[in-house]
Amino acid sequence: MKLMGTKKYLVVFIITLAIFITAFSVSNYFNNKRIAQVQDIADKISIDLLSSETQFSLLAESSCKDISEATTLSGELNSLAEKLTYTENELGSNSEEVLRLKRYYSLLQIKDFLLTKRISEKCGIKPVVILYFYSKAEDCKECSKTADVLTYLRGTYPAVRVYSFDYNFDLGAIKTMISIFKVKNTLPAIVVDDEVKYQLTDLASFEREIPQLKVLELELKKAESLKNATSSPTSTSTKRN
Repeated sequence: MKLMGTKKYLVVFIITLAIFITAFSVSNYFNNKRIAQVQDIADKISIDLLSSETQFSLLAESSCKDISEATTLSGELNSLAEKLTYTENELGSNSEEVLRLKRYYSLLQIKDFLLTKRISEKCGIKPVVILYFYSKAEDCKECSKTADVLTYLRGTYPAVRVYSFDYNFDLGAIKTMISIFKVKNTLPAIVVDDEVKYQLTDLASFEREIPQLKVLELELKKAESLKNATSSPTSTSTKRN
């Protein structure tokens, strides 16, 4: 009986060990696969950053006739921001790879901001430029609301440029911008036309504090009305007559 009991425990132990090894192997496989995917995205970000760096030089040398309000790298930077956020969520905000990419991405944003100002002065184009200073969720509970509004504005109005910076990120260029615009650690904070505004967390407050947005809204509605009018059956029949 004692021998049977020993065999029983031995069998249970072997089965438990097999389950543990299988679970560990599967977990390790998917973890390695996830890391490989994240690393692949990180590599693509590095390539995109290099591409953006080259575009800066090309745009800086362009003539005004080749430049429109849609020019500069806002679209590419937005795509990079999404990839960087994903990578940060997967590897952690303190990952050396993430910090390196975030540092370079922040510098590219500043370069695009300066390029936008240069093009505006040179060609008379006047986009709405917003510098957004935020912090981690635990330090700034309202920042996510501001970020949502900025995402909406950026997606709705092509003339809106949004550049986002981590207020506490250890980068000399960001600290210099904070010093130049005198941005206090009262986040979220935005800078528009060299003026700092705090705690804008809904669309109404943005429209109240940034009158240019109302102008863009009216222009967008006018363009949509014109488009609808030219594509309506009545308009088509009038043209045929």
